[in-house]
Amino acid sequence: MRGVVFECASRTTCSLTTDDAGRDNSSAPLFVSSVDRLQMARDTFHVPVLEREVVSYLSASAGGVVIDATLGGGGHASALLRAVPDVRLLGLDRDPEAREASRQRLEPFGSRVRVIDATFADLRDVREREDDFIGAAPVRGVLMDLGVSSHQLDDGRRGFSLRVDAPLDMRMDPSTGLDAASVLARLDEEQLRTLLARHGEARFARAIAASIVSSRPRTTFELVAAVERAVPPAHRRRGHVATRTFQALRVLVNDEEFQLREGLAAALDVLDLDGVLVVIAYHSGEDRVVKDVLAEAASGGCRCPVELGCVCGAIHRVSVVKASAMMASAEEIASNPRSRSARLRVARKIVP
Repeated sequence: MRGVVFECASRTTCSLTTDDAGRDNSSAPLFVSSVDRLQMARDTFHVPVLEREVVSYLSASAGGVVIDATLGGGGHASALLRAVPDVRLLGLDRDPEAREASRQRLEPFGSRVRVIDATFADLRDVREREDDFIGAAPVRGVLMDLGVSSHQLDDGRRGFSLRVDAPLDMRMDPSTGLDAASVLARLDEEQLRTLLARHGEARFARAIAASIVSSRPRTTFELVAAVERAVPPAHRRRGHVATRTFQALRVLVNDEEFQLREGLAAALDVLDLDGVLVVIAYHSGEDRVVKDVLAEAASGGCRCPVELGCVCGAIHRVSVVKASAMMASAEEIASNPRSRSARLRVARKIVP
């Protein structure tokens, strides 16, 4: 095995690479598939955020296929399948617990549903590979509900939560790739500082990086302690002091930035004309990527002066439904606090 390389082509572009197999599971807990754990998975997948809005934007998908590229527990999928009786749904997820929970939740919809092991970065290949399910039907919608699911947070054994002591894993798919502890064991102080600063921890990034490198944490509580040692109590902001560090590490472990950019581009490719892309982001970094990609697709990359109009021949691929992100209502936030940070953006594919 070649090990891990944290590559920073610039101060804003970093990636993690491993060997071809991408495996280093010597310290990771074995994935356990049991009746009890499956029941927990079914019971703890989140109430879908912005469900009414998502269904509303995808409701014109009758007679076609919608790809739920982040299926999770199937909450958005089941709501859409109930609301639009003749839509079919292809669900993607790389978390095996999510796939099993959603299969059971969506079982009443029978042949209208197919659940597969894939990520949204695989959408182009999936479109071809699942041709027997999609067939000649138009792909009228793609849904991407980003980030970590409530189930993954609530199951402390997965290592996503800073409130439960567990091995530092954080992999969306626990069967492959480097866990978070292995990643931290390989990053040097400057690489870690760059990662933290990129995710909003600019003021204390260097101190936190030094603290982590000196202790090389292998559990969630060890990582929390390393962050707490570096940030003086008087300077701790609202919320947990280690939140941004956990977020930054999770994004790197799961290659989320690359996956998101690839997934957005692939979604626009697989959508039929007049199809709708619906994306929910939960932190500013994700939302900024979504906003930038959709703006680029809407303008076709045109940089012509507004007063001249477009004279460069740019191809406008989408119309953005609303310039600003849509937010959860006060009522939804009160009933589901995790919807507070949700940002919904929608684009419709247009004739070039």
